[in-house]
Amino acid sequence: MPEALVPAKGTIPEGARSEEDASRQVREMFTQIAPRYDLLNHLLSLQLDRLWRVRVAKRLSAVLGHSETSVLDLCCGTGDLAITIALRYRTRMIGADFAHPMLVRAREKSTSLSSKTLAQLRPIKFIEADALKLPFADSSFDAVTTAFGFRNLANYEAGLTEMRRVLKPGGTLAILEFTEPPISLLGNLYRWYFRKILPRIGAIVSGDASAYAYLPRSVSRFLRPGELASLMTSAGYQSVEYRVWTLGTVALHTAIKAT
Repeated sequence: MPEALVPAKGTIPEGARSEEDASRQVREMFTQIAPRYDLLNHLLSLQLDRLWRVRVAKRLSAVLGHSETSVLDLCCGTGDLAITIALRYRTRMIGADFAHPMLVRAREKSTSLSSKTLAQLRPIKFIEADALKLPFADSSFDAVTTAFGFRNLANYEAGLTEMRRVLKPGGTLAILEFTEPPISLLGNLYRWYFRKILPRIGAIVSGDASAYAYLPRSVSRFLRPGELASLMTSAGYQSVEYRVWTLGTVALHTAIKAT
């Protein structure tokens, strides 16, 4: 029998016995919850997910504030980060995800906004692609971003290597992810909500109990901010930094591909 995935090497959905199996389960899970994904994100985060994405866009202003900047938003889901960036900067934006129903919703949202607030901006191109096998040439993008998707990769090191491959020399990587808060009264209260209450609400609204049981388990197993920073450094990135927000529940990691 194949051995189970090594913790912290990549995501480990319940019962996954290989990286391929883990990837398949994650794709199926996000395919299932796509219709209620946006509603639950905003509801369960108390709308803070919107604030976090805006903070990412502002933090990357030096990179994104040029009209010829090319950006890949990886594991883009329904396109929230890509749209957040497009609302502020005239970048050439591509969103990529391997769950087709998520991309359908991303295109619908982008098209709806384009007829209103994004009329003068370049359209966002959304494509179906696996983060571990990207269909882009080497050194294609000035920046690669990902929000709450990196944690779901079947192999974190392979994901970082592939992102580095498609980044131009001097390009910027930005990873926004959940993380475990420190032990404290508020941290423990958050953990109780995240592990006990959030899965129940998610199951009721989405109709998929397993997906919202997976979420807190995946966060508890994920690399701590310092560990992810170390992995990014070992993967060949420079100027690796991270910032922890909102009582230590989310972290933004940034890094540069060496020139």
